[in-house]
Amino acid sequence: MAGISTGSRPFFRLSPAEEANSQTFALRRGDIEGRLDIHFNHPRYDLLNYRLDAAPFKTPELENFLVSISSGATPKRSDMSLYADSGVKFFRILNIEDGEIFERDLKYITNAVHTGQLDRSRLATNDVLMTITGRVGSAAIVREDHLPANINQHIVRLRIDIERCRPGFLAEWLNCSIGLEMSNRSVSGGTRAALDHEAIRRIRVPLPDSLETQDRLLVTMNTARAARNAKLEEADALLAELNDFVLEALGISPLSKNSPRVFAVKQGDLNGLQLSPARYMPELQIFLNRLRSLPTTTKPLGAYVDINPQVDVSGLDDQEMVGFIPMSAVSDGATGEYKFVGRPLEEVRKGYTPFLNGDILWAKITPCMQNGKSCSVENLPNGVGFGSTEFHVLRIKDREISKEFLLEFISQKTLRRVATYAFTGSAGQQRVPAEFLESLPFPKISKSYQEEIVKKIKAARTQVANLRSEAESGWQDAKRWFEEQLLGSPSP
Repeated sequence: MAGISTGSRPFFRLSPAEEANSQTFALRRGDIEGRLDIHFNHPRYDLLNYRLDAAPFKTPELENFLVSISSGATPKRSDMSLYADSGVKFFRILNIEDGEIFERDLKYITNAVHTGQLDRSRLATNDVLMTITGRVGSAAIVREDHLPANINQHIVRLRIDIERCRPGFLAEWLNCSIGLEMSNRSVSGGTRAALDHEAIRRIRVPLPDSLETQDRLLVTMNTARAARNAKLEEADALLAELNDFVLEALGISPLSKNSPRVFAVKQGDLNGLQLSPARYMPELQIFLNRLRSLPTTTKPLGAYVDINPQVDVSGLDDQEMVGFIPMSAVSDGATGEYKFVGRPLEEVRKGYTPFLNGDILWAKITPCMQNGKSCSVENLPNGVGFGSTEFHVLRIKDREISKEFLLEFISQKTLRRVATYAFTGSAGQQRVPAEFLESLPFPKISKSYQEEIVKKIKAARTQVANLRSEAESGWQDAKRWFEEQLLGSPSP
């Protein structure tokens, strides 16, 4: 709903909910604060500041208990001598998320860089890290087991007076919805939002004088976080069981990932394939032989499925709508999830891959293929779609093959891993050729067994979704509780 601010702060002509969601508003010149931009002066910040003013605790600006603040930097990526395989951890935005430091895809720098060029941003136990570009405001605490460590320029290190504020308490406030809103109020920049040090110093924090009160609130939040993480771990474990569920249901045992790097191939076993060592890697050959050895495997996949078939759109006018699916619209993780948007046929007729309702899309390019970008498309406008040229399109021509089963089969993690040995092309532009799928040994089991396997997979995915939903719902409830303990309940 559009609203008009009276300019008399903090009294509002509209309800607080309407004011916070105003699309249109007016300000008197004397009421403009700090910056002359719409975002910074939106009425919702009046409401947030009003709640802070009415809080039962003092709400000092962060600089009142800030000992020091520092950003890091990124050593020259072209100079690999500045990086290391282990030792000093180098945290980036992807490592900081909602109160936790994740050591995934971790980079390392040399100790010389850590104590030299990046000496000012060396981390210590109880430092609060905060992201300041892109995903602004996510905060987490440095633990002893994270050290030695440093940060890049997209993160700030906040070292605070622990006699006045628990580091964990500050992180919880920065991560809650109001804390994030207040942090993001002062972002600047066009294509990439950024927060400067001065704006960080100005962030208001509802701060109980009693450390015991802060500790009590933290105990509840830590308990809620542990409950959330337990559910997420349970969901991840269930999802991991689906990685090769179809292969195991077919009786194919897991492959060793330690495939020999040195091996010999008889000339008679070349089978007319390209003369590439990767195509004869023992892991790939063992996988293919296990598929061939199944009693239900009598033909290759190409006998049951057309790969990249033609699509006739001659019956459609250029202005008629079709579905459009770029690679980014297909989810990772072999979940089968995707989104499409409607586009006029004339916009996508050239330069994209065509497909029909019921077709399966399977990413052929690295790293999308390894990441499991695949789906079965339905409900396309006029039954027709176009998408990335980096999709292989599979269309079933045997009615005894379940589309859902086929999608799960070609999306199995082991199959995606061994498919990398079939790559063609240069580094960074490597693709799985259509011939790999066409010649892939395919076990044609009964349709009832196919459906039974798919049913079990769907049940597991539903359980995963429920666990993740419960985890997120419980965590958001905890955050709202935390805000209400500090600010009281929001006005209706």
